[in-house]
Amino acid sequence: MEYRILYNRKANNGRGYEESLKIKEILTDHELVFQDATDIEDLDAYMNSLPAETKVVLCGGDGTLNYYINHVSEETLKRPLDYFAAGTGNDFLRDLEVDRENILQDVQKYFVNLPTVTINGKTSKFINGIGYGIDGYCCEVGDQQKEKSNKPVNYTGIAIKGILFHFKPVTASVTVDDKKFIANKTWLVPTMKGRFYGGGMMACPKQDRNDPEKKVSVMTYKTGSALKALIVFPNIFKGEHVKNEKVVSIYSGNKVKVAFDRPCALQIDGETVLNVSEYEVNT
Repeated sequence: MEYRILYNRKANNGRGYEESLKIKEILTDHELVFQDATDIEDLDAYMNSLPAETKVVLCGGDGTLNYYINHVSEETLKRPLDYFAAGTGNDFLRDLEVDRENILQDVQKYFVNLPTVTINGKTSKFINGIGYGIDGYCCEVGDQQKEKSNKPVNYTGIAIKGILFHFKPVTASVTVDDKKFIANKTWLVPTMKGRFYGGGMMACPKQDRNDPEKKVSVMTYKTGSALKALIVFPNIFKGEHVKNEKVVSIYSGNKVKVAFDRPCALQIDGETVLNVSEYEVNT
């Protein structure tokens, strides 16, 4: 049987192709054709040109999943697709609570009813979450470091320095299903389809990507003390930050709008968007 392996060479700090070769250890008795998905001019047309019996494996990280869902049609999203996690964070598979090492995971069923985010008039789907604030700042600085060096980016170090010295909290206007409130001295306001983003940050521990009402969760992380922000921050990786109700609030709904009082970097499934004043999510 023929398998088309669609990889992203930029995944895993530029090791996307090398990581995709591990699939040879899984599909030992099949014909494998490797292709960088980002080099395909029309990914939707490419997928539709494949015979129905040809198997397709998407290989990369959360950003690769985001690229796929935004470059094919709704009809193509219904086509069976396996996924091989080869990114740095792999938060999508983390949320599914499956082994992320050397397995192929059927993911097509998770491409149904995906939420959208609109920024500056451009609308796109997302599969994990939207990060806005210190998390977007970390992605911005991380991208800058990647341009200068091939060394792995220490996002934890960036976050610590950002909180203590470089990133200043904002005033956020947050609207969830037409209920609006103002959050002062805010460090981040992510909106989540799944529980995880940012390489294991469990921003919204009770969020269910299979919620029958298609609701997403919004977290506000606010405190006037940089030291307090830094002390509570590591708890996000265990989902225990929600215990500090003076710092963390979580809301759920089907329509979300977040605006900051100054432009900040934002990330969509790990992909950075600069100078964003507001975003809107619809499910």
